Amino acid sequence: MLIASFVFIITLICVIWQPRGLQIGTTAMIGATIALLVGVVSFHDVLTVTRIVWDATLAFIGIIILSMVLDEIGFFEWCAIHMAKLSRGNGHRMFVYSLLLGSFVAALFANDGAALILTPILLAKMRILNLNPKTILAFILAGGFISDSASLPFVFSNLTNIVTANYFHIGFAQYIATMFVPYLVSTLVSIGVLWIVLRKDIPLHVEIHLLKNPDEVLKNKTLFRFSWLFLALLLAGYFIGDTYRLPISLFALGGGLLFLAIASMMKTTRALTIVKTAPWQVVWFSIGLYIVVYGLKNAGLTDYLASVLQTLNAQGDTIAIVGTGFIAAILSAVMNNMPTVMIMDIALSDIPHSALAYANIIGCNLGPKMTPFGSLATLLWLHVLSQKGVKIGFGQYSLFGLSVTPPVLLVVLLSLAWVF
Repeated sequence: MLIASFVFIITLICVIWQPRGLQIGTTAMIGATIALLVGVVSFHDVLTVTRIVWDATLAFIGIIILSMVLDEIGFFEWCAIHMAKLSRGNGHRMFVYSLLLGSFVAALFANDGAALILTPILLAKMRILNLNPKTILAFILAGGFISDSASLPFVFSNLTNIVTANYFHIGFAQYIATMFVPYLVSTLVSIGVLWIVLRKDIPLHVEIHLLKNPDEVLKNKTLFRFSWLFLALLLAGYFIGDTYRLPISLFALGGGLLFLAIASMMKTTRALTIVKTAPWQVVWFSIGLYIVVYGLKNAGLTDYLASVLQTLNAQGDTIAIVGTGFIAAILSAVMNNMPTVMIMDIALSDIPHSALAYANIIGCNLGPKMTPFGSLATLLWLHVLSQKGVKIGFGQYSLFGLSVTPPVLLVVLLSLAWVF
């Protein structure tokens, strides 16, 4: 346990701080290699981990490629401007509408898409509107939170969703039927709590006339209109794939590459550029970090967690669901949600209570918001903001996350208990 914990902690520290500019995937793979060399994992474990995460990582790449192409044609910028125009200059209404837009993007394009693509667009528009730094920070913090808290409704809305759904063989339709109510509750409660916490920094009026007309930002109106149909067909494809038990990456990656090909043929984007800039490091990050975490499993951590979860399960549905969700949330905040979801899935595998798998997802999606290093999406989000001149300190972010996350998490977990 000591060796496995040391390898994991050093790997995670290097992933967070990126010494000498090492990318997250490279660092994770170095950690995995060390774990293999010192014997905390075996080659068989590596194959096991790869079988668990390959579908999730390829699906994630597909969703990001699709998001990047849509961003290239002006899809998200059009949505952001349209959202602002609908507010009619009311600052509080624009705050709510921006979070509803973030919820929509997180659901369809995953939390990373919402955080990494929508955030820079919203930041640029708020600067055009001449909003003060406190207001910009309020909108940015709220948008970053909703990108994770709303990444619940579909299997593809978050990497943690895909990993857990595959691990427990949860179908696409079954997943939606269970998580749709928690998704709605999470979106509404997040908006309410965020408004209460940040309302003092929201202006009464915003000069929306400074923004362009939404149609002016579109590079190809024909492709933009087609994109809505394409998204509807892609969503239908997920349901069809569920019927025939096809891997979700077949549609996510296949759909992303198909739309990229269409956009390239219409000379709206350059396929090679998109492919080169896609976050391929995430593939190595997922596989590498999961291999390192598997060493903790081999050392007995999952056995200990399993005994705790068994005890919770004996206390009744509501206590079991809320307890499991908070354990997943706290572990995610401390050790990142990517390794947490696997550890928790393994620990839950022998507990005959399907609701706990969903509670784990909710905990792993919301819990990371309590610390800056709780999720890969937050780390990348903070990096993007830093490049755009917005600095958010460790203490500042943690204070915000710890004040907002627990109440939202509790209500969402209670809504899951109500569903079951």
